[in-house]
Amino acid sequence: MLTRVRFLSARQRGAEEQLLWSRDIRFVHRLAAVVRGSRVLDLETGTVLIAPRDALTEPTAADVAGTVNGPEYGLVAVDGSLPSSDRYLVAMSAAVQLSGLADRIGMAQSTQVVQTKMLDYFVSLRKLHGVAFQPIVELPSGRLHEYECLSRPEMPMLPQSITSIVLAAISTGRAVELDGYLVATILERVGRLEAGTRAAGGEPRRYAVNLTPASLLDPTFEAAAMADQVRAADLDPHQFTIECTEQQAVSDVAPLQRQAKTLRRLGFGFAVDDAGAGYASFTLIAALRPSVIKIDREIVQGIGRDDAKQALVEAFVSFGRRIGARLLAEGIERRTDLATLTELGVDLGQGYLLGRPAAEPGLPRRIDRLRRVVPRPPRVPSRA
Repeated sequence: MLTRVRFLSARQRGAEEQLLWSRDIRFVHRLAAVVRGSRVLDLETGTVLIAPRDALTEPTAADVAGTVNGPEYGLVAVDGSLPSSDRYLVAMSAAVQLSGLADRIGMAQSTQVVQTKMLDYFVSLRKLHGVAFQPIVELPSGRLHEYECLSRPEMPMLPQSITSIVLAAISTGRAVELDGYLVATILERVGRLEAGTRAAGGEPRRYAVNLTPASLLDPTFEAAAMADQVRAADLDPHQFTIECTEQQAVSDVAPLQRQAKTLRRLGFGFAVDDAGAGYASFTLIAALRPSVIKIDREIVQGIGRDDAKQALVEAFVSFGRRIGARLLAEGIERRTDLATLTELGVDLGQGYLLGRPAAEPGLPRRIDRLRRVVPRPPRVPSRA
């Protein structure tokens, strides 16, 4: 069985390595002859070559492979942070998939299997992942309101965005597990930052944290337990806004409505993300009664020159005032858009123009001399 193959001795396991897999045994042995420190394993499914990373490179492999129609292979880095019992099997699986031959040798994987492995790999690298902080700004004054906490995965062998990881967690029924891990990571980081702020005599800062509706709707999720988790980090629920990041339609709003109400009662702010796009409709927002409505970046970008987008945001501003919610525009990158949003009465904003995500919370960028938006006269239909 493949799982019984022992790739390296204990003495060799700490090295930075590359792994190549191919069905062409002669190609692999020719390559081994020119790559220093290489080891070859002939398996039933193909032949594996393991060598130091600086010796086994893509140009070297391509040079030995020769012609355009040469042998097919997959070459990947071996992740030394994984347990020694797993790292080479994970690398070989990745190399087989990369070669394009997985179907032929019976190693093709279903979407859910791939997603499960990706999540397992993500969790196994828990010490590498980071948190970035992007400022959210009070638009009328330009003052800092809070920071959105953005998870930054570090997955050397399988680079992924946090969005793809969240979607995989929802698809495989592991949303609560993933959200719990991400929140714990954020609280640990924020707890250290706030301890330093208190020691320096500074004021507590506010933070926004993302949770999926799938997690909030799971029977195992308890808002009170999350509040306890925040307090255990020597923080206060009033310092946090929970952003409900919509990734799928919510068929039954009532349970989500109860969770939102409980979170607010415990002191958390509650925001609905991506308003005006996807599933974040007026009906859903009205039911949840959030403290913040985040306007989707697709609506924000270019709004300075788009009458239809301006009309939609005006509707959201009026709607937000009626239900007691503040409007937050995300993805602000142009001065004209910022000026338009401010003129329309949007309360809060974030985006590269105001401040990029950073490993340390920083002050927002100061924007002076915004160009005032001159309201356009209403259009008069032409007479035929």
